[in-house]
Amino acid sequence: MKLRKNDTVIVISGVDKGKTGKILSVDPARNRVIVEGVHFVKRHTKQKSQQEQGGILEKEAPIEASNVMLVYDDEPTKIGYQRLADGKKVRVANRTGDTIE
Repeated sequence: MKLRKNDTVIVISGVDKGKTGKILSVDPARNRVIVEGVHFVKRHTKQKSQQEQGGILEKEAPIEASNVMLVYDDEPTKIGYQRLADGKKVRVANRTGDTIE
């Protein structure tokens, strides 16, 4: 998976199309990411102690990684890989050719 935690992405399809946010977690086995402020679901929780409230909580749910695109220089771009002269593999923004990170 080419996306990593703390990457800024934009949603390119679905209900939240056009929203941007930071990736909170990545699940490469299921090809899903959790993006901050995108795809909220309601979770009904039971009160476990007197200090902890029960009720309906909203939290971010995972979305398909193919529905988001990395934002680099304020523009969405695809990501590629390139090997440097020393053999190190780096991510590259396909739109500009710049290395990411």
